[in-house]
Amino acid sequence: MVKVYSAIANNDFTFDIQFNDGNFKKFDVKPYLDYPVFRELKDLSYFKNIKTVFGTVQWKNEQDIAPETLYWKVKKLKKLRRHRIYNFAVPAWFEFYG
Repeated sequence: MVKVYSAIANNDFTFDIQFNDGNFKKFDVKPYLDYPVFRELKDLSYFKNIKTVFGTVQWKNEQDIAPETLYWKVKKLKKLRRHRIYNFAVPAWFEFYG
């Protein structure tokens, strides 16, 4: 099962994603911004406050996008900008509950 390892929001309403299988991709949120659940994301400061939760991305008011959508409807990147990746140890329960 594909999971998001880290995500970094950009100023153009895209975010760069690193997946647990080692792939790096860019997801464009602009086509989703007119859906009621995602309207708050039109505020760039709100959009940039992205978190990685339970193997996907999430914002403050619990808007999220399925990891499968993030994986298949994206542009593939060679790698994320190294200075912006937040490396951390994945807890043992992360793979178990995925």
